[in-house]
Order: sequence, then structure tokens, then C-alpha cells
Amino acid sequence: MEPEPAKRLLNQYDRPTGKHFLILGMSWAGWLFDFYDLMLFSFLLIPIKKSLALSDSSLSLLVGTTLAATALGGIVFGWLADRFGRKTVLSWTILVYSLGAFLCGFAQGAAWLAVCRIITGLGVGGEWATGQTLVGETFPARMRGRFAAVMQTGAPLGIAIASVIGGFVQPALANAFGPDWGWRGCFFISVVPALLVVLIRRHMPESDVWLERKRVAAPKETGQLRYLLTTPDLRRLFLLGLVLATTDMSAYWFTYSWMPRYLYEHLGSSLGKAGIWMLVTQTGGTLGYLSFGIVADWKGRRVAYTIYSLIWAIGLFAVTWFWGALAVYPAMTILFMFLVGLGTGNYSGYGPIFSEIFPTRVRNTAMGAAFNLARGVQFFTPLIITTVAARYGLGGGISLAGFFALITGMWVWTLPETRGTTIGVESAQESREKSVIA
Repeated sequence: MEPEPAKRLLNQYDRPTGKHFLILGMSWAGWLFDFYDLMLFSFLLIPIKKSLALSDSSLSLLVGTTLAATALGGIVFGWLADRFGRKTVLSWTILVYSLGAFLCGFAQGAAWLAVCRIITGLGVGGEWATGQTLVGETFPARMRGRFAAVMQTGAPLGIAIASVIGGFVQPALANAFGPDWGWRGCFFISVVPALLVVLIRRHMPESDVWLERKRVAAPKETGQLRYLLTTPDLRRLFLLGLVLATTDMSAYWFTYSWMPRYLYEHLGSSLGKAGIWMLVTQTGGTLGYLSFGIVADWKGRRVAYTIYSLIWAIGLFAVTWFWGALAVYPAMTILFMFLVGLGTGNYSGYGPIFSEIFPTRVRNTAMGAAFNLARGVQFFTPLIITTVAARYGLGGGISLAGFFALITGMWVWTLPETRGTTIGVESAQESREKSVIA
């Protein structure tokens, strides 16, 4: 007999309910402002450089330091989420990155700014995995990919908001209150997402998969990084997933860490116009994230990854290697900028794949560690770009992203196909004996 609805796990429902959409909405909003706070700095590089008299190398180190801090944040908050719950830790991460962004507005030099960006990075590193774990554990298997993709749309929309704040609000504030208060005001505004915590604490349900796991497991068995790294099957999948995340993350950050400046220099126009071009890519990104989820639920995670990685590489090579030729045909330039964004839709694959290959005991730990260690490695991305740009131009440095995108599309085939995998609750004994998908 079919179990009573009240006794079913949320991921056993035939279709999403209000609880599902509340979880999705809060996770989506947390990720949107997570990425907004992370990327806003890139859109404020020029006014910050002028205001604080910083060099390009100092700015590169600041960008890299933020990304490196996300690695630590991913590991720490991933462990905490497996230990204390997804809902609780989601709230903590939002408070941390909002505080870090707010404090950036008071920075008086590179060292002060670095400390603030580290705080931001810690919170940013923990939020994504916690939100994706919540979505993965609560949505039905047959539609997990598409709803994980909906959450992922927070990233391009976060960038879009950052481009508006950096391209339009910053100049307006600078004109009204002076150059220093333009970029500082943008950071002060960025404390607003902390209000999300009130809604999460009062209204969002906890993952029932995690609650059941907590009920049947000994406390010491919850959230062990050691267990993840010493269990052969889990360790192998973790390392394969880490490589996948690293190549894809490299493609992303080689694309976006200096893209606003690249467009600004090539357009020979205002930051506002460069911001509009970035909105084109983020429109493509939003559609890419959404459509990836549909393709992944239809044809599988690996096929979707390969298709979107190829689209991404084509767009990147066009707007970097062939910008001069494309500039003659504005419509073609818009098309390939759109393809750059569309290809980044493969980011929607992380949540489903990582949710489906790891057990509840270490799901958030594994997801947060792999995703954010890969992002932490991007500390070197801005340094590499500036080095390559000295010889081949900024477009040459950014074009390296195309090669990482192609590698990602091939590497994903080292992981198992997990489409349709059911996420259940393992008892302590089952968790010890479980053979993870090989």
C-alpha cells in the first residue's frame, strides 16, 4: 500500500508542493545574492583602483584571495551542514557573506579590503552546496535536474544585478556624493540580503532526509570529512568530481573575472555599455541554466554537460580570437556573447550529480568541498590572465577558458550517469555497507 502522504519524504511526492517551492525559493535567493556579492567586486575594480591607488597585481590578488577563501568556506560550512542541518547553516552563510560585503565599504587599503573579501568568500563558499543539497534531497528524482537548474539561475541573475549596481548605481552615487562614495555605497547596499535569514528561520522546512538520517545515525557519524576521504568508492568519486569542478570552474573564472574590463577596453565606451553587454551573456546564462536541467532530465547528466561545454567554447573563441572581425557585424557579436552565457548552463549539472553520487551522511561535505576547493584554485586565475595578457592581450588570457570548457565536456564521462537516482535515508549500518555507484 502506498504510504500516507504525511509519512512520505518530500522527494517521494509525485509533484512539488508549497514546501518544495519554499525551499527552492529560499535556496535560489541565497545563491543569487551569494553570486552577486562575489561578482560585484569585479564590476567595481576600476573605481576601487582609482580610489585606493591599487595596482593591477593587487587587484588580482584580491580577486584570487576571495576565491581561495571560498574553498575553506565550502569545507567548513559543508561539514557544519551535515552536522547541524541544511536550514541552519544556510542562514549562517548568508549572514557571513552579507557582513563581508558590508565591511568592504569601510576599506582604506588593500589589506583591509583583503580581510573583508575573505569574510565574504567564507560565506559564499558555504551557501551553494547547502542550497543545492536541500533541493537535491527534497525534490522528486524525475525532476531533480530541472529544479536544481532553477536554483542555479540565481548565478546569472546575481551577475546581472551586480552589473547594474556597478555600471549604473555606482556612477550615480559617485556623482551625488563623490568618487569614494560610489563604490562604497554599493557595498553598503549589499547588506540587504541578510534579511533573508528571517524568512528562512521562520518559514523554510528542514530537509526531511537529513532529519531522518540524524534520527537513525550516531552523532559522530554525521558529516565526517575523514569518512569521505578514507572510503575507497567515495574517495574515488570525490576526486573525479573535484577534477570536473576544477576544469569547469576554471572555464568560468577565466571567462568572467576580467570580462567587464575586457569589454570596457574593446568597446572604448562607458562602464554602463560594458554592463549592457554583460547582461546579454547573463540572459544567455539564465536560459542555459534552465534548459540544461531539462536536457539533463531527458538525455542524462553527461550528454547535457558535453553539449553545453561545446557551446561555451565556441562562444568564447569567437569573442576573444575573432573580436575584430565580429565587431563589424554587431548582431554576430551579440550572438556569440549570448552563446558564452548559454554554455555556462552546464553549472546546473553540479547539484544533481553530486547529490546523487554521495550518501546523506557526507553529501553536503562532499559537495561543498569539491565545488569550493575547485573555486579556491581559481586564486591563480587572475594572476595567469594578467601574465598571459601582457603578451597576448586580455582576450588571449580569457580565451583559455574555452579549452577548460572542452576538457569539462570530456571529463564528465568518467563519472557515472545518475539520472533518476532515488535519494533515500540510510541507517547507520546501511551507510557503512553501502556501495556507492561505480
